[in-house]
Amino acid sequence: AGGVAGVCVDLILFPLDTVKTRLQSPQGFRKAGGFRGIYAGVPSTAIGSFPNAAAFFITYENVKSVLPHGSSSYLSPATHMVAASLGEVVACLIRVPSEVVKQRAQVSPSSSTLRILSHTLYHEGIQGLYRGYKSTVLREIPFSLVQFPLWESLKDLWSWKQGHVVDSWQSAVCGAFAGGFAAAVTTPLDVAKTRIMLAKAGSSNARGNVLAALGGIWRTQGLSGLFAGVVPRMAAISLGGFIFLGTYEKTRQLLL
Repeated sequence: AGGVAGVCVDLILFPLDTVKTRLQSPQGFRKAGGFRGIYAGVPSTAIGSFPNAAAFFITYENVKSVLPHGSSSYLSPATHMVAASLGEVVACLIRVPSEVVKQRAQVSPSSSTLRILSHTLYHEGIQGLYRGYKSTVLREIPFSLVQFPLWESLKDLWSWKQGHVVDSWQSAVCGAFAGGFAAAVTTPLDVAKTRIMLAKAGSSNARGNVLAALGGIWRTQGLSGLFAGVVPRMAAISLGGFIFLGTYEKTRQLLL
C-alpha cells in the first residue's frame, strides 16, 4: 500500500518538484533549466519511489504496533512521532541516492539520469550517492514530527465528530492539511538539503554541514533564500499528502 501510494504521488507531482528544486539551486531558476525538461530525472524517482515508501510504512506501522497508541492515550502523539522518525531514517537509505541523481538531473536537463549516476559513482563513489543523507534525515524527521501526529489527530477528531472511522478521502483531506503545514515550517531545511546535494565535490557545502549551509544562505540571500520554493513545495506536499495518504488508506483497505 505504501509503495503504490509513493509511486502515484511522486510521478503525478514530479513537475512541481522540478520547479521547486530549480528555485532552490545555487545558479538560479533560469540557469538551472527554467520550465524546460520538466521531467528530467524522472527515471530515478520511478525506480526509488516504491521501495522508499514501502520501507517507510513497514517501519511506521510496526513501530506504532509495539508502542502505546490508543486514541484515548495521551502518548499517541509521541508514538506517532517516534514511529514516523524511525520510518524516515530507514526510508532515507533508499530515498537519498534516488534524490541525489534526480536533483542533479533536474538542474542539468541535457544530461541523462544514467549519465549522472555513472558520473557520480566514478568521481565520488557510493559516498557521493549518500551525500546529503544527514541533511535529508534532518529535514524529514522534523517534517514527520509535524505531519504524522497532525494527520492522525485530524483523523481522530473527524472520526469523533461523525461517529465512525474516516473514509479514505477524508484521510486524504487530513493529509493535505498536515502536509502543507509541515512543508511550510521545514522549507529552510529542504533548501539546505538541496544546496548540499547540488554542491560541487570538494566545496564547503559538499561536506554536508546543515548549519553551515543554512548560515551561507542566510548571509547571501536572507529570509527569502531560506524560504526559496516554499509555494511550490507547499502546493506539491499538500496535494502530495492528499494523494499519498489517501491512496495509502484506500489501498490498505482493499488489501486487508
